[in-house]
Amino acid sequence: MAAARWWPAARRVALYRSAWAALALVLASPDALARRCGDEGVWLQILGSGGPALDDSLAVASYLVWVDDRARLLVDAGSGTALRFGEAGAAFADLDAIVFTTLSARATVDFPAFLEGSTRTGRTRPLPVFAPADPAESGDAAQTFFERMGALYGQSPRRGAVAADTRKTYALRIRGVPAAGSRRWASFRSERIALAAVPVHHGGTPAVAWRVDAGGVSLVFAGGFSNQRDVVGAFAKDVDALVVHHAIPEHARGEVLQRYATPSKLGRVAAKANARMLILGHRTDRVRGRETASSAAIEAQFDGPVLFANDLECWGM
Repeated sequence: MAAARWWPAARRVALYRSAWAALALVLASPDALARRCGDEGVWLQILGSGGPALDDSLAVASYLVWVDDRARLLVDAGSGTALRFGEAGAAFADLDAIVFTTLSARATVDFPAFLEGSTRTGRTRPLPVFAPADPAESGDAAQTFFERMGALYGQSPRRGAVAADTRKTYALRIRGVPAAGSRRWASFRSERIALAAVPVHHGGTPAVAWRVDAGGVSLVFAGGFSNQRDVVGAFAKDVDALVVHHAIPEHARGEVLQRYATPSKLGRVAAKANARMLILGHRTDRVRGRETASSAAIEAQFDGPVLFANDLECWGM
């Protein structure tokens, strides 16, 4: 078991304050958490915490990274993400980029809703969109994927622009990120955030983990991974928050182990990374109600804080 790495006092206080503030909001009003994050610094907001189930009243796993009170990065856009984005008070025009961990329906189905809704947001600057590139396909697989998706809704990413009104447009800059091999991709930096990605094993589905550096804070969104390649721990070295899919229980067997890591494996990855906190998203019906067992399996490997994500929670980094 890795030795605990304690946060600096100021950050521990900030974490405790954000937790108590969130609790106070919930107690004050059931709608209060459809609120906003802090005014300063880097904040991680859970837009969706659920899996693909139709009856859990949750949006599918998706996240926002806020920097100084503006939403700068959207991670995945599964079912319910567009609704939660509006409830969070985020502005589409503020986004520096959108990234996808996979190109499955689970992670992308709300993307057309964002494009349709963005026509009246006043956005004029280009929007970079990064997604895993399927090495089995020729050409730009990510561009092809979104073209096919757009064709279903009368949208055309190939044109490179979405009408915001009769005078304004913004360019969509869709780019595939290698989802095979072990090479780290790090080809995007804005004034506020820097992105890096590395391929992860998710069964037969091309997938990547994303690392975000902003305001002196690092976060990794690993998505669903089996850890067969054992790359996430090194990629997430010394991150402030490691965000993973908690989709299966410790006793899971069979094919699902090709796509997701068990709680004990998640704990080992977090310990190897020396992560300051582990956040469990994509909480499917397989694991809901089994939080005690999952916590025990993780904590046997990892000494840091373990947080079970819920829709619209926001954590100060």
